[in-house]
Amino acid sequence: MTQDLEHPPHHLGRRHLERLVMLSDGVFAIAITLSALEIKPDTGEGVSLWQAWSLSLLVYFMSFVLIGAIWLVHRRIVSWLNHIDTAGTVISMVLLSLVALVPVVIRYALTHPQRHDGFLAYSLLFVLLYLTLAVLLAYLTHGVKMAVHAPPSEAQQLLAKLGFAVLVFSAAALYLQGWIVAAIVCALAAVPLRWVAWRRESKAAEAR
Repeated sequence: MTQDLEHPPHHLGRRHLERLVMLSDGVFAIAITLSALEIKPDTGEGVSLWQAWSLSLLVYFMSFVLIGAIWLVHRRIVSWLNHIDTAGTVISMVLLSLVALVPVVIRYALTHPQRHDGFLAYSLLFVLLYLTLAVLLAYLTHGVKMAVHAPPSEAQQLLAKLGFAVLVFSAAALYLQGWIVAAIVCALAAVPLRWVAWRRESKAAEAR
C-alpha cells in the first residue's frame, strides 16, 4: 500500500497534481488578497497623505511582486511534471503554509514600523519561501527527476535565481540584526549565482 502511495498509477498521479495546482492557486490568491486588507494608513492628526499611505503601499506592492514571482516559478515547475509523488506534495504543502503566513507577517511589520522585528520576520519568511521553492525544484529536477519536461539549462538557471533570492533576503535579515559584515559577505556571495543565471540565459538566447 505504501508503494502505491509513492508510485500511484499515471492517471491518479496526474489527478493528484491537478488538485495540488488548484490548491496552490487558491492559497496564492488568498495570500495576495489578505495582504491588501492589511493596508491600514495612519490617519492621525498632522500626518500627511504620503506619511499615511507610503509604507503600507510599499510593503503591499513589494509583497505582491514577491508572491507573484514565487507563484510564477511554482507554476513553471508544475508545468514540467506529468505527476507528483508524496515527497513533492509535502514540500509543496510546506511552501503553501509559508505563503499563507505572508499577510500575518505584513500585519506585524506594519503594526511595529519603528522596530526592526517586523521587517526581520518579513525577510526571514521570504528566505524560507525561496529556500523551500529551491528545494522543491532541486528535488523534482535533480532528485527523483520527475520534471521530465524541464530543459536542464532552464532548471539550473532557475535554481541559481532562487539561490540568489535566498542570499539577498538573508543579507537583509543579517543587516536588520546589526551584523553588517555578515550581511555584506552574504550579499557578495549572491553575486556569482546571479551571474550564473545570466550566463545561462545568454547561452539559451544564443541557442535559439
